[in-house]
Amino acid sequence: MTGQNGISVEDMLKLEVMGDSNLIAGSKGARNTITRVNIMADPDIIDWVSEGEFLLTTAYFFKKENAEVQKNLIEECSKKKLSGIGIKVHPYLDFLSQEVIDLADELGFPLIDIHYSIPLSDVMLSTIKAIFNKQASLLERIEKVHGRFINVMLNGNGIEELTKIVEENIKNPVILKLNFSHDTIEQLENVDDITRNQIREDVKRFYNPNSSKSKLKKLDEEKMLINGKYVKRMVMPIVVKDNVYGHIFSWSTNTPLGGFDLSIIESATTTIALAVLQELSIKEIEIRYRSEYFEDLISVDSKRKRKALERARFFNLNPSDYYVIEVMSFKFKFDKQENDEYSIDFIQDYINRTVTTVEEIIDYFKIEGIVASKMNGIQILLGFKDKKSIDDRLRRFNDMIVEKLGEKFKNLEVKIGVGRAYKGLINVSKSFADAIKTIRTGRILTERQVVYFDDLGIFKILCQDFLTEELEDFYATTLKPLVDYDNKKSTELVKTLEAYFMFNGNLTRMSEHLYTHYNTILYRINRINEITGMNLDDSNDRLNLEIALKIRELLVK
Repeated sequence: MTGQNGISVEDMLKLEVMGDSNLIAGSKGARNTITRVNIMADPDIIDWVSEGEFLLTTAYFFKKENAEVQKNLIEECSKKKLSGIGIKVHPYLDFLSQEVIDLADELGFPLIDIHYSIPLSDVMLSTIKAIFNKQASLLERIEKVHGRFINVMLNGNGIEELTKIVEENIKNPVILKLNFSHDTIEQLENVDDITRNQIREDVKRFYNPNSSKSKLKKLDEEKMLINGKYVKRMVMPIVVKDNVYGHIFSWSTNTPLGGFDLSIIESATTTIALAVLQELSIKEIEIRYRSEYFEDLISVDSKRKRKALERARFFNLNPSDYYVIEVMSFKFKFDKQENDEYSIDFIQDYINRTVTTVEEIIDYFKIEGIVASKMNGIQILLGFKDKKSIDDRLRRFNDMIVEKLGEKFKNLEVKIGVGRAYKGLINVSKSFADAIKTIRTGRILTERQVVYFDDLGIFKILCQDFLTEELEDFYATTLKPLVDYDNKKSTELVKTLEAYFMFNGNLTRMSEHLYTHYNTILYRINRINEITGMNLDDSNDRLNLEIALKIRELLVK
């Protein structure tokens, strides 16, 4: 009954109207919250009651029904999460049967023996008045706390102070964890060291990659074993733009967690969500500003480029350093959302968080640079003073990017193309062109996540855009007749040619690799010569055919 605000059963017993009434069973539920009161004249009322109601009745029903029917009523009320039942036992019965008492004790379902002299209507009115006063008081407290939350954020005191206010009001340990900024704020002063450590471990388990709990966009409540006893844990997600950006955790180690506590936590998450939204908006503006600058820097328009070079100092970029550009693309490894499309906010959220991660790694390696983004990916500009250290620092930098993004986004597949280093900020467009070619070619040639332009070998030449027409013509006059023959005759001459270069023309090893008789391999080599009009014994023809195979990889895949 976390979401309910009212008075407890033990508070009800303290009301003046209750006089000599007594709790005769179900003492474990004495702290159940009463939110409504109803008078039961007929057991069919059970079909119309709701969680948190307290029923008032006489023992007339108990007198005319056997113990089994009475027990069924108690069980149904407990299942419906009613707060308890007040019964006028006298004058209808001398006492309730022990079976009923024992069952109520077992279920922790309170039974109050209301003194026969007290009108049920008086009990009902007094209880409703107490509930109203309690709810009004709680509402006033909640409004004051919410006002404190707003003042904290307006005064720029930060979410740490806000978390402290939550702990002060619910009087239980609180942890705020923000995924987008990796901040963890703890308010654990009022628990012992053992409890503190177990609470921290509980938070770690909550974020287990094999569990979907951390992705839920609603309150999660569970009983957790902390320091030898079961306590209630509340976890409220911080949701912004339909994405979860963190959670507020609390455990009932000191006092029970109820409706007031939930209201405080809900108010806190709403305030924090506004702060997160503000941070995200600022971040998006910063990314947009850097992206516009990056576009100017690589522009073919001389005026835009000149203005970008003049503004370099604002980004701590030295015009005379060596610069490398990396291009990063994304692929999601899970089913698409509705309409087979990813929402703009969904993609932008991934990009913004990736940009933040990359910026943190740039700071870690003490590299000057900027991170820009487009809808389809990210561009990274990195500056180096010493040319000799570039290769080593780049590889360590990219290894960390792959590692950190892999830990952070289990469903995101990243590909990075790295351009060559050029001296002078004025030449970054060359590195950008290299990076674009590298990532395009790398998708075809390798499964590696990071591909460097200098590792492309002959493909550094073959991937040049201005050569496309020449490459197509070269392929058509060398290898294409062999490909067409394979397609028409269902032969494996191209596969045999690939094996020829793989094993440097060693027919025996080719035979073993292809699981084909030596004489058959020899026959295929002759057919390759005949169909292509070339001779594999001739060094120039061999070179042409090997290059044609490379071109085929670019054109066909």
